[in-house]
Amino acid sequence: MNSVQRIAELGQRIWYDSISRELLSSGALKNLVAQGIRGVTTNPTIFEKAVRDGAQYDDDLRRASEKETDPAAWVRALMVADVRQAADILRPVYDRSLGDDGYVSIEVDPHKANDTDATIAEAALLWREVGRPNIMIKIPGTAAGLEAIRQTLRAGINVNATLLFSPARYDEVAAAYLAALDDRLQDGQAIDRVASVASVFVSRVDTEVDALLRARIKTAPTAEAKRLQALLGRAGTANAQRIYQRYKDTFRSKGFARLRARGARPQWPLWASTSAKDRAYGPVWYIDRLIAPDTINTVPPATFEAILAHTRPHALLEAELPQVRGILDGLRREGIDLGAILDELAVRGVEAFAASHESLKQVLVSRQAALVRA
Repeated sequence: MNSVQRIAELGQRIWYDSISRELLSSGALKNLVAQGIRGVTTNPTIFEKAVRDGAQYDDDLRRASEKETDPAAWVRALMVADVRQAADILRPVYDRSLGDDGYVSIEVDPHKANDTDATIAEAALLWREVGRPNIMIKIPGTAAGLEAIRQTLRAGINVNATLLFSPARYDEVAAAYLAALDDRLQDGQAIDRVASVASVFVSRVDTEVDALLRARIKTAPTAEAKRLQALLGRAGTANAQRIYQRYKDTFRSKGFARLRARGARPQWPLWASTSAKDRAYGPVWYIDRLIAPDTINTVPPATFEAILAHTRPHALLEAELPQVRGILDGLRREGIDLGAILDELAVRGVEAFAASHESLKQVLVSRQAALVRA
């Protein structure tokens, strides 16, 4: 048994945060599934790297550009093709688990993150074009995205509610999921095959908070510097721990039991951005600290390899809960407004997603022009 499988025994699924035509065609994804991977997440940055790395997308790009002149349509065509193939590879996992596992996420155009109707329309388009039951449509959890999440789920489309940072926004996403389930029951629709996850970003929080702490450590007296150093690398996981408690309060409650009796699935927290950005923390810094039942951790290739080498995983998320209050109180004492940081990260996250989407379009434009000249 490898470490990915040991983590599964502790209640957490590991998903793979990468996709490429090479990964799919070479059999590498099948091997990852055999090693314990239970889902795949994608985004424009991942696709851009895949397109830059080789010519395997050229034929699809030629066909897409013959049908459409809009580069956004080319992006969608290439993403749909890979996600469809990945979903087929993971379909046995989905079937064996009766829909608990085996999902592949595909992202709506983040330029539409603040347009509810446009997001709903594109989510429906992606669902139809991929045409597989084991996909999730990634919708940013913006204010406009909340209603898009609800209406997309109401239509029976699985949703990965992404770019979540604050506990307050997590609560709103969970409420949107529950409302969608009630909507479907009122519509006379089943709820036992509707699935959703709530993607909470972790390491980006530490990147922001640690920068503030280190700036103060430089000029702080020894005792104060020691106190500040104890807070380094802990804000992201402390925030995730707060959100996990909200998850348990919501989905292990008597209120959810009514929906569970009709076949409803909990909306599991999915920990995203879990590669260590600071080398001082080591490659599995966000692994043990985020292991808990009913959770998912989506990891890039390097972190996945680090997990395999990590022979003794421990479920520390709940074990370290008593420390959370001290960490949050310590940040407040130092005048660090974690709430404001989380809100700002959410705004910048949408901007970064949109920039990645735009960059991918430009790469495809350049590649298509080169194909025409060839």
